[in-house]
Amino acid sequence: MAGHWTLDDIAWDTFDPARVDPELLRAVKAAALVEHNADDYVTYLCNVFADDPLFCDAARQWGIEERQHGAALARWAQLADPAFDPDLAMQRFTDGYRLPLDITASVRGSRNGELVARCVVECGTSSFYSAIRDATDEPVLKAVAGKIAADEFRHFKLFYDHLQRYQQTRPMGRLRRLRIALGRMQEASDDELAMAYWCGNGCEGSYDRERQSAAYEIRASKVYRFGHIQRGLSMALKACGLDPQGAFSRGFAALVWRVMQWRQRRLAAVAV
Repeated sequence: MAGHWTLDDIAWDTFDPARVDPELLRAVKAAALVEHNADDYVTYLCNVFADDPLFCDAARQWGIEERQHGAALARWAQLADPAFDPDLAMQRFTDGYRLPLDITASVRGSRNGELVARCVVECGTSSFYSAIRDATDEPVLKAVAGKIAADEFRHFKLFYDHLQRYQQTRPMGRLRRLRIALGRMQEASDDELAMAYWCGNGCEGSYDRERQSAAYEIRASKVYRFGHIQRGLSMALKACGLDPQGAFSRGFAALVWRVMQWRQRRLAAVAV
């Protein structure tokens, strides 16, 4: 962690409650829980890459930084909502959602596939926190989101570099990598974020994955601008071995942007 930022580097005393967006706050609470759940991801990754100490060391360092992201977001959420109890919310979250920690092979079918999926996740998070940084007027959240976004861009490079290492000895074709990437993108509506949203916001009502997923997505998606989507998708396509600046990349970004706008209108009918 030498040289990495800490919570002490954030000017918490500049927090401005008048600039808190209550809808964005709900999404940030969910994000805090997911980020803080990094220990399970480290365990899973070290199981999958058990005989690769170079990667396992990098994964453990990644986990430390991810947990710090969760702590920073939770601290901001407590400033914005003193009734928010991150320890209680995290306990409820881990009671309701756990990764498969007893397996030794990647759920993506191979180590290359696992690394492609991790690259996609880092593309998504770097775009998300960049979008929050650019959308919020609250100075503390802007600073926190900016630092997390920079970390997530660096984390993409970490997983991408290890993917390139594995590609040298057992290459995976572009089409297969693209299928894995698209599949991982679709998992954004799975139980993890839905459960995190429900637990982070007081477990209001009964848990319904579709409703909670919609509630999270409609709030989180509002902060995006086209440039955030375009940059994130270009990174994902790079992990698939495709030209991140080519015509396909530009067309794909435009399509995804239109789909996001359509989903915002559709999800408004079921979000809570």
